[in-house]
Amino acid sequence: MSRTKAEKKIDDLFSLIASGEDGTRQFKVDVRNGDSLASDMAAFANSEGGMVFIGVADDGSIPGLSQEDVVRINQLISNTASQHVRSALAVQTENVLLPNGSIVIVLTIPKGLDKPYFDKNGVIWLKCGADKRRINSKEELRRLFQLSNQFHADELPTKAGIDKLDKLRFRDFLRDTYKLDYPDVPAELIRLLQNMNLATDEGFLSLAGVLLFAERPEWIMPQFVIKAIRYPGNEIHVSDYVDTEDFSGPLRKVFDDSLAFVMRNLHKVQAGRGVNAPGVSEIPESVFEELLVNALVHRDYLVSAPIRLFIFDNRIEIISPGHLPNNLTVEKIRAGNSNIRNPILVSFVAKGLLPYHGLGSGIKRALEDWQDIDFTDDREGCMFTATIRRKALEAPASPKGSLESSGISSGISSGKTGEQIMRLLSGRPEMTIPELAKVLSISTRAVEKQVAKLRSEGRLRRIGPAKGGRWEARREE
Repeated sequence: MSRTKAEKKIDDLFSLIASGEDGTRQFKVDVRNGDSLASDMAAFANSEGGMVFIGVADDGSIPGLSQEDVVRINQLISNTASQHVRSALAVQTENVLLPNGSIVIVLTIPKGLDKPYFDKNGVIWLKCGADKRRINSKEELRRLFQLSNQFHADELPTKAGIDKLDKLRFRDFLRDTYKLDYPDVPAELIRLLQNMNLATDEGFLSLAGVLLFAERPEWIMPQFVIKAIRYPGNEIHVSDYVDTEDFSGPLRKVFDDSLAFVMRNLHKVQAGRGVNAPGVSEIPESVFEELLVNALVHRDYLVSAPIRLFIFDNRIEIISPGHLPNNLTVEKIRAGNSNIRNPILVSFVAKGLLPYHGLGSGIKRALEDWQDIDFTDDREGCMFTATIRRKALEAPASPKGSLESSGISSGISSGKTGEQIMRLLSGRPEMTIPELAKVLSISTRAVEKQVAKLRSEGRLRRIGPAKGGRWEARREE
């Protein structure tokens, strides 16, 4: 026998109640205080919306309401939504009749379109799990305005005056993009920067102005850099690394330097070419172009943290502060959907300051060039991670006389970098720093760091001149 519409509605209600309270569901046995209800409505509207089940206890039991209660509470709901919340909310109620004759009111509060919402005392509320809390910091208020597209982080004023501008960089941009000369008069320069949304009404550079055209942005906003590390193996180490560098400067320089770091730490493969032909990168450079631009332009600049770039043996991770904005999901960005978090940055990047191929196309282009990319939207941790998977490389046959055939490089692919260097130099003490870097597929700078460490530990010393000398590797007792 098929269930009636009323029976199905009751089953759905019981199922939702059985799931318990969370950020989208709240239980109330009764409602008599309009101020308390207004704070709940504002919290839901300032978040993702939700439902209040009235006639349900905190433990999930359902005492229900009488008909007289229903009339009173519905009137209270109407008055609260229209008079006690600013701006007024359009809420919906549904009365569900239970088998015992009592009633549960299901109050649905939509996600607000005019955030932020206040109660009548001017307090802004946010959902915090199954509970709610007041907004108590300037940063939270900014984020709420950002979510409602009333404010963007790249508009933030800084304390940098126009004297911090990189004159040559901005001059070249004006000439190449707008065919304009660099203003010689400070007042004209300020007015031009203001018209371009790169300076505030008070004459200070905005965050976008600093990131794009300041001579040393890291002196003004030291947290907005990229921290890059090449780890040995597949796990994060506290102190052991192969290569590391912090990249700062205007966005274009940060992008160029970060891309170079990635490419120098990737393997080069022959891909069917002759042994004397230059190899090609194991992963196309275009993949990292797209993902690094995406990280720099779309990260959340209200989060005071750097972008992190981690390279492991089996993957590369680009970790951006801030989760996906608004209703964006990983599935949506894979399909090419986007949401502009930093419109000023996007508008200038689109003018050629970074490699940019159109809003929403970056992720799709990266996936077209390399399918093995995972995306993780961590809303609780407030970060977004792109993980590019590396393929295991097959070792080529070793020609006679090579390092491999002589047994010198046995175990190079495993163990710490310092130990790998010791094994290599034990077999061929005349090897140079560039030769070590080539065999280990790391930068010469990273080799120099490891060699200096080994020398300070007394495990390695140089005999003879830089040219024509040799290394003496001392094994630990």
